[in-house]
Amino acid sequence: MFRDALDFTGKTVLITGGSSGIGNGIARCFRDCGATVVITGTKASAADYPDTDCADMRFFQLDVGDDKAVEAFDPGIDRLDVLVNSAGTVAYKRQEYEMETFRKVMDVNIMGMMHMCTKFYPMLVETKGSIVNVTSVASFRSTPGNPAYSASKGGGLTLTRTLANAWGRNGVRVNAILPGLVDTKLTKVTRDNPELYEASIKRTPLRRWGTPEEMGGIALFLASPLSGFVTGEGIVADGGANV
Repeated sequence: MFRDALDFTGKTVLITGGSSGIGNGIARCFRDCGATVVITGTKASAADYPDTDCADMRFFQLDVGDDKAVEAFDPGIDRLDVLVNSAGTVAYKRQEYEMETFRKVMDVNIMGMMHMCTKFYPMLVETKGSIVNVTSVASFRSTPGNPAYSASKGGGLTLTRTLANAWGRNGVRVNAILPGLVDTKLTKVTRDNPELYEASIKRTPLRRWGTPEEMGGIALFLASPLSGFVTGEGIVADGGANV
């Protein structure tokens, strides 16, 4: 059973935000394990993400923070085995203290997550499928410059636990990944600041940042039979920075 646990041949995986960053790392891992991978991004086409690998994936433009867009979204699939909610955003320079920006971040990070979960829940019931939500270590600590980001990520973790409780009786497992600092576009502001970057390395026992592919490995585990009795959990992947 476990020898083939990471073989996703014949499975369909939908990944929001799969066109870049952590989402793309997760998408590539599922693709390389044989899955049919459907990804979304906010740009018009996969070609607009030249720095990422979207080969052999079906791309759809989607802003998960737009209710009408999510309602109209039709990826043209007849089954769904795994839903990964990786779409996310953040606003720096204390912009999240402005209500318009606060709402925008919340709409993408938590409202979009919930909308995608409820939209595709019936399909996941049919396959006894799995949901993997990408939240953050900000789920359980403050981020003074980014109140919407930390609030939405904390909400993502408790939403994960609530949906796991509500939907487990129908065979749908719901878990979360809580990344620390991973080298992506969203963390570039820290990576490009030598003082902040060196401080982050010093407080991380593994003395480095994570990679999108490492988050993909966790997603594979959470969606596979290897974690068949795991639901409502959040796996912290931060190199030990918060131990």
